[in-house]
Amino acid sequence: MDFDLPESAIAVRDGVRAIAGRYDQAYWDRCDADKRWPEEVWRDLVEGGWTALAIPEEYGGGGQGLLELAVALESLAAGGAGGAASFLYLLTPAFGGLTIARHGTEEQRAEFLPRIAAGELDTCFAITEPDAGSNAINIATRAVRDGDHFVVHGQKIWISGVERADFMVLVTRTIPAAEARPRVSGFTVLLVDVKEAVADGTLTYRPIPKLGTNTVASSMVFLDGVRVPADRVLGEVDQGFAVLWDILNPERILAAAGGVGSGEMVLEVACAYARERAPFGRPIGANQAVAFPLARIKAQLELARLMTYKAAWLWDRQRPCGAEANIAKLTAAEAAWQAADRAFQTHGGMAYSLEYPVARFFRDARIAKNIPVAEELVLAHIAQHELGLPKSY
Repeated sequence: MDFDLPESAIAVRDGVRAIAGRYDQAYWDRCDADKRWPEEVWRDLVEGGWTALAIPEEYGGGGQGLLELAVALESLAAGGAGGAASFLYLLTPAFGGLTIARHGTEEQRAEFLPRIAAGELDTCFAITEPDAGSNAINIATRAVRDGDHFVVHGQKIWISGVERADFMVLVTRTIPAAEARPRVSGFTVLLVDVKEAVADGTLTYRPIPKLGTNTVASSMVFLDGVRVPADRVLGEVDQGFAVLWDILNPERILAAAGGVGSGEMVLEVACAYARERAPFGRPIGANQAVAFPLARIKAQLELARLMTYKAAWLWDRQRPCGAEANIAKLTAAEAAWQAADRAFQTHGGMAYSLEYPVARFFRDARIAKNIPVAEELVLAHIAQHELGLPKSY
C-alpha cells in the first residue's frame, strides 16, 4: 500500500495553496458579508487550470481525476477560504465537468467541456425539492416528452449558484415515483439552459436568506414549462439513477475534502491564538484543557483525510465507493464542526466579535453536518449496508 500522494496531486496542492495565499481572512469576510462570489479567486483558479483538473485533455482540461479535484478543494479551504471553497469546486468543476465527462455524449462533451475548462460556462445542480430532500426517490419535478424536446414542470429548493449558472444539471422524473418499477427507475437528468429559460420566463428563482456560506446564493427554483432539447439528456432516459449516484458520491467526497481543509484552517487559527494569548503569564495553549481538544481534532482530521482520499481513489477507478464517500463526509463534517467549536471556545469572548473570523467559521461549519446528506442518514446507510442491520427508513 502506497500512501504517498501522486506527483500530480502534490502539484495541485502546491499550486492552489499559492493562489489561496494571496487572499487573507479579511477578503473572505468581505465576500461573505457582501454576499459576493469570490470572483478574483475564481479567475485565478481558472487561469491556472486548477478548476479544469478532471476534464480530459482533449477538451482543454488537466486529464486528472477526482482525487486531484479533492486535493485542490482541500488546499483552497485550508489556505484561507474555509467553507466557501466547496462551492468553487462543486458547482462547475464537479456538477458540470465531472458529470459531462463521464456521462455526456461525444457531442455534449465537445459542446460543454472546452467552455467549462476555459471558465466560459458555469453550472449548478438541482435535485432537492420541498417534499423530497434526503429522499430523492420521491422527487416530483416532471419532464414530459414533446417531439424533440422535454417540457419540465416542478419546483426545486436549496439550489446553490443558479444566479450565475449558464446550465443546470437537473434531476427530473420521466416516470412518476408511484408508477416506477423498480422505484429507482424513471429518472432522467437534463442539461437546462438557465439563461434561456430565465429569459422566456419558464424558470424563475428566489434566493433564500441564509445563516452562512453567503459567497453563493441558494435559491428556490420554479420550473414552469421549461423546454429542453432531447439531445441534452445526460445518460439514458428513465435510467438517470446511475448518473445521479455519479453526482452524489463525488459531491460527498468533495464536501469531505472541504471539511478537512476547513478544519485544518480553523485549527491553525485556534492554535495561533492559543500560542499568543497569555492572560495569566503563559500561553493558554500550555493548558491541557485547551491543548488536548485541539490535538484530538488534529487526529480526527487526519483520519477524515485518509478516507476522503480513499473514496476519491476508488471513484477514479470506477469502483464502488458509496460507503467510503459516506464515511468520509461524516467524519470530515464532524471534525470541521469540532474545530470551529473549539476555535470559538479557545478565543473566549473575542470569538463573539465580528472583528475575528471565528463567527464565520462557526456558521459555515455547522451546515456541513446536514448537507449534502444529513449525518443521520449516513449512519442509517452504514448500519444497513455495512453492518447488516434492519432498514430504518
